[in-house]
Amino acid sequence: MIAKIINQVFEIESKLKQEQIADKFERNFIKIKQTFEENGFTYHNPIGEKYTETRTDCEASISGSVGNNMKIIQVIKPIIHHIENGKNILLQKGIVIVENL
Repeated sequence: MIAKIINQVFEIESKLKQEQIADKFERNFIKIKQTFEENGFTYHNPIGEKYTETRTDCEASISGSVGNNMKIIQVIKPIIHHIENGKNILLQKGIVIVENL
């Protein structure tokens, strides 16, 4: 259930960034993220990061041709981790689109 809430918060934040109005809500998103972290949950937006086939925290769709310089160009769902008994557990893989640059 918490993953669904995190995905919705992530989607809202992403849409606001596209409309260039996310700054108005930055303080609110910081407080929401702090609340998640206080309960052991973190999420990460890997946009712009390098992607290789050995990366285990993302499921990727490839736009264009495969190459040696793959980069994440769009994030559908963020990477979500949960800390349980002191261990960082991958709760959800990121769903991403990658492209050879």
